[in-house]
Amino acid sequence: MKSVKRCIHIMSLFMLLFIAGMAGLVWKIQKESSFYIMNSSKYELGKVYDRNGEILFNGVSAAEDESDETGYPDNYLIDVGNLIGDDGGQMSNTLVARNLEKLNNYDFSAGLIREGGKAAIYTTLDHKANRTVYDTFAGCDGCAVAYNYLTGEILVCTSLPNLDVTKGYDDIENFRPGTLISKVLCGTVPGSTQKVSTVIAALEIMGKDKLFSKSYSCSGVYTNKSGGEIDCHELYGHGTLNIQQAVEKSCNPFFAQLVEDPDMPLSKIKRVYSKLGYAINDEETGYFRINGILCEKASTTLTDPYDFTTQWGCIGQGDTLVSPMQLMMWQSAIANGTGKMTMPYLIDHVTDVYGDVKEKASVEYSDQLFSADTAKTTRQILLTNGANNYAWSVSGYNIGVKSGTAQVEEGYTENSLLVGFVDDTDFPIAFCVMLEDKNNTYLTAEYIVKTMLDALHEDL
Repeated sequence: MKSVKRCIHIMSLFMLLFIAGMAGLVWKIQKESSFYIMNSSKYELGKVYDRNGEILFNGVSAAEDESDETGYPDNYLIDVGNLIGDDGGQMSNTLVARNLEKLNNYDFSAGLIREGGKAAIYTTLDHKANRTVYDTFAGCDGCAVAYNYLTGEILVCTSLPNLDVTKGYDDIENFRPGTLISKVLCGTVPGSTQKVSTVIAALEIMGKDKLFSKSYSCSGVYTNKSGGEIDCHELYGHGTLNIQQAVEKSCNPFFAQLVEDPDMPLSKIKRVYSKLGYAINDEETGYFRINGILCEKASTTLTDPYDFTTQWGCIGQGDTLVSPMQLMMWQSAIANGTGKMTMPYLIDHVTDVYGDVKEKASVEYSDQLFSADTAKTTRQILLTNGANNYAWSVSGYNIGVKSGTAQVEEGYTENSLLVGFVDDTDFPIAFCVMLEDKNNTYLTAEYIVKTMLDALHEDL
């Protein structure tokens, strides 16, 4: 009898192990089936929508699309092509490419690829406003990005040149450089918008009272303590300035002397820059992610407070690179008064093949970048600059703002940048605009910002 019972126990154990193994296998198949379907020769993708229900991607897979009948007007999606992308494989750092499985209309339980499945991504983008901004560039190169600095919803994100992915890539060899990337996500020379970071560093190191007690003289060029010359855009200089005046005049010699000041030890500047997210000197630049999309982190060189490259880097030239996205995100930490960035997102929610909501965005913040006191003071500096210098060009909005002129391509080309925020809890928009080769166009970054804010204000 004991041997029979032992056999029964052993058989029961084997049966339990078999059932557990089968359950694990079914779970694994169900979990990984989407991956294998997405890597098969045939699949059906869902759609991508803007915040108002406009289709930004129609869900036709590259494997099945044998016609040009997309139902879109010509160039309907040219403003978002290199951000939304498609599944064609030409662009890997796009919303569709990074979120293919969310769009998979495969239903494991039914064992088929559902025609008319409801898998979809609903974005935060305002396509109408996005297209208005794109058209405002009038063929000039550059980019623009804007988001709600209280919630993190990205509303505008366009980059020129761009493409309408519904037309395919037959002429890809003739695409203009930059067509297949979103410049919003790429590091660029920030020009004097970089001075916002240096103001933050000075406030964190010195405090408000000591910083505002500082004044430096500008005669048009400053010869630093290592013999390097820091030129001012004002030929005959600005005279003696304090920090508020230096920000408004965007005075390079003032900021070079600020970096040299004994009350601004370089070790502390590096610490503040590091908290802001800069890769310093030999550190790997790296990326951060927005719904899977990679965005380059800021980088700069800080080696010696008396060195030309270090001073020039703190002014926004030299080796310093920052993406327009990150420039905008820092504005949120100033505008919301906390010293923490409101983290941006493009995907509001995702639905599965049955139309049920499976993912929903929520407000998230970064770690503490700088103190609330620093945020408050920087905010006031930028608001004063906006009131004194941009009330006409960006009329109708109380904005905190900093401009920048960035010398690129060995100084032969200048880009114009404008970063800032709207001081309005009912219209909490932070933004960054970059207009390339500004000297060869009648456009200004201010005009693009004004048009973008008007478009968003009308549509939201």
